[in-house]
Amino acid sequence: MTGPRKRVTQQDIARMTGVSQATVSLVLNGRDTDGVRIAPETRDRVLRVIEETGYVADPIARRLLSQQNRIIGVFTYEAVFPAEGSDFYRPFLMGIEQQAERAGCDLLLLTSAPVTDGRRHIFHKESRIRLADGLILLGRSLDPDDLSRLVTEGPPFVSVGRRDDAGGPVPYVGADYPTAVTALVRRAADLGHRRIGYVGLGAGPESYADRMAGFRTASRDAGLTAVHENPAGRGPREVLDALLGAGITAVFAEEHADAAALATAAEERGLTLPGDLSIVTMVQPPRETGVGDREFTGFAIPRQQMGAEALQVLSALVVGASEPRPQRLLPCEPVEHGTLAAPTAQPKGL
Repeated sequence: MTGPRKRVTQQDIARMTGVSQATVSLVLNGRDTDGVRIAPETRDRVLRVIEETGYVADPIARRLLSQQNRIIGVFTYEAVFPAEGSDFYRPFLMGIEQQAERAGCDLLLLTSAPVTDGRRHIFHKESRIRLADGLILLGRSLDPDDLSRLVTEGPPFVSVGRRDDAGGPVPYVGADYPTAVTALVRRAADLGHRRIGYVGLGAGPESYADRMAGFRTASRDAGLTAVHENPAGRGPREVLDALLGAGITAVFAEEHADAAALATAAEERGLTLPGDLSIVTMVQPPRETGVGDREFTGFAIPRQQMGAEALQVLSALVVGASEPRPQRLLPCEPVEHGTLAAPTAQPKGL
């Protein structure tokens, strides 16, 4: 069985016809511009390949081409090229880049604003955001003052990740964490777990708050006892002691690193996983990074799709097109690694 057919791009058309992508764009728009005239035989060759491949230009993308700059800015509050192996942002950037190619626009990574107290600010005097037709925002948490100013002053923008209102609705493409966490809690309940624990902040950035909201609601609806342990400033052994002391048999870790640390501490204590203690994680490392030796049942964030759809939404906002879904939550994919199972009849304590 063959997989879905790869979507043909302007770059593909250019490669197959031996012309530049700019020439393909001019043919698609049906006009010469900037003093450049396209030879009839070149135009015919491009049109023939377009017909043979079934290429269909996105109407919003074509309207975006009429903008003066055709530049989309990507603003990051945190570094997106970390030195460590785990690259949380790479799939987001891949999705943004692929959609930018389809739209025929360039990406500008906005790094001119200096980092102050570990963060950049969009409206710093050194920022060059006005070079861009619109902005895509990346970051675990965004500055509320920046968001409020963007809502009222522009330029058009879309956040990767759900954001609360900031003086008005914030356009975003995020992950549906509450639904994904609810499914995990229900599965734990069906397996016989009655006391479950949440390890993480559970507050602050919207992504953490959404995970906690799903955990609490699903636990209550399933009649489970739910315990929250914040690992900040505490070692994994201390957190594990608190969980076992409360009779917890299944742990929901907000971060992969916390799940791995708890698993190691549990094994050092002589516990078996998942028989004595089930551990699931509410974030998976990007698959292509191959980070860490530990793998846990949980769900994967649709990072690449979020990046691509963020640029789709922004394209419509830039050209003033009607966008029926300026706020989107995408489903997370369940991931199975055998770390969630029915608890033993007599869970081991301290």
